[in-house]
Amino acid sequence: MTGVIVTDIARADAATIEALGAHGVATVHEAMGRTGLVGASIRPIQDGVRIAGSAVTVLNWPGDNLMIHAAIEQCREGDVLVVTTTSACTDGLFGDLFATALKARGVRGLVTTTGVRDIKDLRAMGFPVWSAAVHAQGSVKATGGSVNVPIVVAGARVDAGDVVVADDDGVVIVPRTEAEAALAGADARVAKEDADRAAYGSGEQLSLDRKGLRPLLEELGVTYRTQAEYRRGD
Repeated sequence: MTGVIVTDIARADAATIEALGAHGVATVHEAMGRTGLVGASIRPIQDGVRIAGSAVTVLNWPGDNLMIHAAIEQCREGDVLVVTTTSACTDGLFGDLFATALKARGVRGLVTTTGVRDIKDLRAMGFPVWSAAVHAQGSVKATGGSVNVPIVVAGARVDAGDVVVADDDGVVIVPRTEAEAALAGADARVAKEDADRAAYGSGEQLSLDRKGLRPLLEELGVTYRTQAEYRRGD
């Protein structure tokens, strides 16, 4: 396997990235028309952490973490390392030494389709990880791969420089060129949800009425019956 390391990736505006991160995965995913979501197999190893940053992508050979070593040089403050392999692999390709090096460069976290290890240390040092597995299986450094090329992570395409938002709900990928539009959509969604929350919290309205869902129930043939009527089969 040969490969390439792309060194000069474009990144989204830092303020836009921060604002997308503040909204979180679910809101951003919905704002983009329910696109960009990484599959449910990628889960956080920690609780209560939310990050956003620019993707530095890594394509490894299974059982080999050579290209993670190469990718560290391409990372800068505010990035998120996003790792996959050419075929399925849950070996522990990433551990605390990698996290130490990345944290020193200001990298905000890791998203990987592989396994990770040294979990206690990663949590203690506050380096966030979203991974497919926790596995102590070691790796080799023997096969070429690529850095900052397009990859697919649990069904989601990731290009270098795309915005990665990750929290307890999972991970969503925002294409770099769509980041500002996604933020505008997320802002609008939050404003609407704030109004909904106020209405529901005050008992002013039910969601059935606020969202105009009663006609839909009728259209779908959903009827109301008393318990006695239901038991009689009326």
